[in-house]
Amino acid sequence: MALSSKGTALITGASSGIGAVYADRLARQGYDLILVARSQGKLNALARHLSDQTGRTMEVVAADLKDKADVRRVEDILRNDASITLLVNNAGVGAVMPLLASPVDEMEDMISLNVTALMRLAYAVVPGFVARGTGTVINISSIVAIAPEILNGVYGGTKAFVLSLSQSMHRELADKGVRIQAVLPGATATEFWSDAGNPVENLPQEIVMSAEDMVDAALVGLANGEVVTIPGLHDGAQWDRHETQRQVLSGLFGNSESAPRYR
Repeated sequence: MALSSKGTALITGASSGIGAVYADRLARQGYDLILVARSQGKLNALARHLSDQTGRTMEVVAADLKDKADVRRVEDILRNDASITLLVNNAGVGAVMPLLASPVDEMEDMISLNVTALMRLAYAVVPGFVARGTGTVINISSIVAIAPEILNGVYGGTKAFVLSLSQSMHRELADKGVRIQAVLPGATATEFWSDAGNPVENLPQEIVMSAEDMVDAALVGLANGEVVTIPGLHDGAQWDRHETQRQVLSGLFGNSESAPRYR
């Protein structure tokens, strides 16, 4: 007897860390999966494990989303597979070194992955979601989107883009049946930190959340209808107040005369 399905979730950066936890949780919720990452071997192992554990259908796509041709391949899947109901835009890299110590070519590569690839995949999947009147996009941002002073500024800028894009997409698409969620993790126990040059063991452990707890919190936020989910923020009303004030302030910018303090 075939298992009932919530459709197919395509997850980028799925071979380890946050992406692999999303794969586990979504498969157990009833999604078939398309797992996208660079490592064919890691993807195959994860797909076998999750298929054995859940009985869900698994497809593996080895792709480097810093490579334009590979991005186009994943875009084609998102455009043409009508079973896809959820995109998790998780693939990304970080940087912890200050501007003057960061090679500019590496910063450009980071923008290609964190910004350009994420944007193109969202653009690829959304028209089908709108046509079908349903679908969800989860974009993994970071707390540095609103606290850019913490880490490398280019990294913070990429994650601010993800947050802004998500908020704009929500405004444009909410009445078309499309859900958008931006997730803003803080320090999370993944390979991200080692890859960026500062192993997570170097951080104060009281600020480090497990990838499992982070994803579980984010999925509760999604179920609760949150557009922005910050798993490490204990008082959610603080974010609500921030957003209310931001929206009030955004209505005060447009004036035909400059402010008196500039005259």
